[in-house]
Amino acid sequence: MSRIALLQAQTGVDPARNGAALVEAMRGASAGGAAMLFTPEMSGLLDRDRARAAANLTAEGDDPVLAAVRDAAARDGLWVHLGSLAIRRDDGLLANRSFVIDPGGEVRATYDKLHLFDVDLPTGESWRESVSYAPGSTAVVVEGTPVGRLGLTICYDIRFPALFSALAEAGAETIAVPAAFTVPTGKAHWEVLLRARAIEAGLFVVAAAQAGSHEDGRETYGHSLVADPWGELLLAMDGAPGLAFAEIDVGRIADVRERVPALSHRRSIPPVEQR
Repeated sequence: MSRIALLQAQTGVDPARNGAALVEAMRGASAGGAAMLFTPEMSGLLDRDRARAAANLTAEGDDPVLAAVRDAAARDGLWVHLGSLAIRRDDGLLANRSFVIDPGGEVRATYDKLHLFDVDLPTGESWRESVSYAPGSTAVVVEGTPVGRLGLTICYDIRFPALFSALAEAGAETIAVPAAFTVPTGKAHWEVLLRARAIEAGLFVVAAAQAGSHEDGRETYGHSLVADPWGELLLAMDGAPGLAFAEIDVGRIADVRERVPALSHRRSIPPVEQR
C-alpha cells in the first residue's frame, strides 16, 4: 500500500510563483505521509498570451520550476510526477513534457505529449496546440515508483484508449493523466473517460488537474481523481485548488484482472471489410 498526494493547482503566468506553490505542495505531501506527489499539466506556466509566455519558456536544463522541484524532492525525500512543463526544444518548437523525479532529485523519466489538442469549442474558445508544440514520439513506462510501474500520459491522451492498452501491455500498474481540462468537456467527459481507461486497462489511474479561474482568463474543470482497476473512485476532488491524498494497493490489480481478464484476451484487429 502506497500513500500518494495529488495537487489540484491554479497555475498562473509567473513561473516563480508557480514554482513556489509546487514546493509548498511538496512540503504538504511529505508532511501528510505521501511517498509521491502528482501535479497537473502545465504546472510551471499556464498562459495563453503567447507573446508574454515566450519570455518564460526555456530549455529543460534552464527551467527554474524543474530545478526548484528537483531540489525540493531531494530535500523532502519525495517522488514527484511533475505533470508537465512547456519546454523549448532545440528546433524552436515546444514540448509538453512530463517528468518523473526520484527522492534524490534525479529525473528518472520524461514523456512528451503524443496527442495535441486542436479544437474550436461551442463556447468560442479555440485551442491550437500544434501551432507551437511538437508531438512526442515515444510511450513511456517508469519502473520502481511507489505506485509500481508508472505509465505516462498527458490530458488529451485520455481520448486514445490504444495508448492506455499499450502501456498496460508493457507492464504499467498505474497511469498518470495530468490535465488542464476545459470546463465544458470536463463536465461532460472527465470522470467517465478516466474510469473507462482504468477499467479497460485493469489498473490505477491518477489524474491531477488544473482548477478554477486562471490569470490568463481561462477556466479549468479540476475534479482530480484516483480510479482503481474496477473503476471505483478512491479520491474525487471538487473544483477548487488544494492537496488531497489516496492509498494505492497495486496488489488489487491481479485480483481484478483474474475476474475480468480482458488484457489476456485482446487480439489484433483484422482489416475492416467495406460491404
